[in-house]
Amino acid sequence: MKTLHIISFDVPFPANYGGVIDVFYKIKALHALGVKITLHCFEYGRGEAEELKKYCDKVFYYKRNTSVFNLFSALPFIVKSRTSEKLIRNLLVDNAPILFEGLHTCAILNDNRLKNRFKIYRESNIEHEYYRYLATSEKNIFKKKYFLTEANKLEKFENQLSHANLMLVVSEEDTKYLQNKFSGKNIQYLPSFHPYNTIECNTGKGNYALYHGNLSISENYLAAEFLIKEVFSKTKHKLIIAGLNPQESLLQIAKHYSNVEIIANPTDEKLQSLLKNAHINCLYTHQESGLKLKLLNSLFAGRFCLVNDKMLYGTQLKNCCTIANTSEEFINQIDALFKLEFSESDVKNREENLQKFNVINNSKRIIESI
Repeated sequence: MKTLHIISFDVPFPANYGGVIDVFYKIKALHALGVKITLHCFEYGRGEAEELKKYCDKVFYYKRNTSVFNLFSALPFIVKSRTSEKLIRNLLVDNAPILFEGLHTCAILNDNRLKNRFKIYRESNIEHEYYRYLATSEKNIFKKKYFLTEANKLEKFENQLSHANLMLVVSEEDTKYLQNKFSGKNIQYLPSFHPYNTIECNTGKGNYALYHGNLSISENYLAAEFLIKEVFSKTKHKLIIAGLNPQESLLQIAKHYSNVEIIANPTDEKLQSLLKNAHINCLYTHQESGLKLKLLNSLFAGRFCLVNDKMLYGTQLKNCCTIANTSEEFINQIDALFKLEFSESDVKNREENLQKFNVINNSKRIIESI
C-alpha cells in the first residue's frame, strides 16, 4: 500500500480532542512509513489547517451541511450532514483504499461507484449506545429527543458496515460486539493512536490532581462535577480541571471551593505540562464506551492514574491504574497516593503494559491488513 484516502469527520488539527487525536496521529504515523495520504475533511468551524500538508499528499475540505432539514432524513444527522458529491469525484481519481473515520463518514460506504474499492471502517464508538447515554444525561428536553432519535437511526444505519472490507476497532469490547454482529467479516482490534513514542512520565511527586477533557461534552461535564462536589469538596488536596469550553455553570460550581481551579482552553503545551506535573490524573466516566484517549494521555505522560471501572472498559490496563468507583473510594485513594512517590518501577510497569499501543507498530498493522 503506497497510497490511501482518509475521510475524516472533522479537520484533525489541532489535535485537541479525543476523536481527532486518533485521526491526526494515525496520519502522522502512516506518513512516517512512506504512505501517500489523500485526506478528505468535513469542515464546520475549525477551518483549514496548514499543518496537515506536512503529512498528506493532498488535503480536500468539504463544508458540513448542518441544515435543520437534515434532521428529518432517514439517515442519522451526523451522517447526512457529511455527504458530498465532490468527495466521491475526488475518490474516483484513483483506485487507492479508503479509510472511513467513524460512522459519521460512512454515507457512501455502499455507493455502487466504490464497489470495487478496498474500504476500511475505523470505529471509535458504538455510536447508538453513545447517543442513548447522551440522552440519559441530557436535561434539555429537545436535545434529549434529538439524541434518542439519532440513536435509533444510528443503530439501523450501522448495518451499512457490512460493505466494509476491514474494520479497525479501538476497544476489545467493541471488537467483540462487531465480530458478533458481522460474523465472517475481517474485524480487528487496533487501539487509538496518540502523540507518544515512549513513556514520558516524571518520577517523584506533584502537588495537585488533574482532570482533563472537552468540558463542553455532557459526559465530561458530569465527571468534572462529580469530582468537585463529591470528592474534592471533602478533601484539602488541590484539583485542576483543564479542557475546552467549560460551561459557565461548571465555573460557578468551582468558585465555591478554594482547592479547585479550572483552566479553560489550555494550549497543547500547557496541557502536557499539567499532565506531566500532576501527582494524580483523576479520570471518571458514567459511560462505558470506546477507549478514552484521555486515559492513554495520562498513562503515557502522567504519574498516578486514578480511574473508575467504566473508564477501563474494553482495555486491559488495570495493572497501570488505581481503581475507585465511589466518592469515598476516590477520597481514600487520593489520600493514599499523595503519600507515595512515583518511582522508576512504576515507569517500568507502564512500559511493559503499554507496548500494544505503539503507534508505528499499529500503523504497520494497517498496511499489512490491506
